[in-house]
Amino acid sequence: MWDRDAVLLARTYVDIVLDAGGVPVLLPPVVQAAHAVDRVDAVLLSGGRDVDPGHYGADPHPATGAHPERDAAELAVLDRALELEIPVLGVCRGAQLLNVALGGTLHQHLPDVVGHDGHNPKLGEFSDVDVRLDPAGRVGAAVGPEVLVRCHHHQAVDALAPGLVATGWAADGTVEAVEHTGRPFVVGVQWHPEEDAADIRLVAALVEAARR
Repeated sequence: MWDRDAVLLARTYVDIVLDAGGVPVLLPPVVQAAHAVDRVDAVLLSGGRDVDPGHYGADPHPATGAHPERDAAELAVLDRALELEIPVLGVCRGAQLLNVALGGTLHQHLPDVVGHDGHNPKLGEFSDVDVRLDPAGRVGAAVGPEVLVRCHHHQAVDALAPGLVATGWAADGTVEAVEHTGRPFVVGVQWHPEEDAADIRLVAALVEAARR
């Protein structure tokens, strides 16, 4: 009966943070939310719509959809989290946003690059993707050198931002994990850890980093 704007987040994010021992605090997509970062111990940037390619100097691909208000809010939140040097985990869009915020670029439509739609075969459904990880990296240390993950993305990291290194890859070469070389725990993964309730290891690593 209501037709109104709403601020929503998939329940799976809340559940996995709870299961990992954290207390989830939801921030609305407004730039003023960056002020709340001073009162939290870590930031998890969730998945969602594409990052506006204008942020990395590109024209939009026909398949690209943007959300300027959310971009502005999350860039402000991320900037404050980096300034405070608190742990950050970017999930899917969040990993892409991390790369863009630090000066990197994105592949706007991955099927054009890898020649298949295996990372997003059907809208609204997650697919299984095998990922190889650098065991010396933070993500590899948390989940091991190989992991089967849940994916739903048509964009991915292209040029890495200064300060970021790739530490995870799909079989087709798609970058699936990035990490900041100068921070204790600033990482991004292209997959959706919140969609596998049986594996809380990565979010638990975020919570442990916050605890430290």
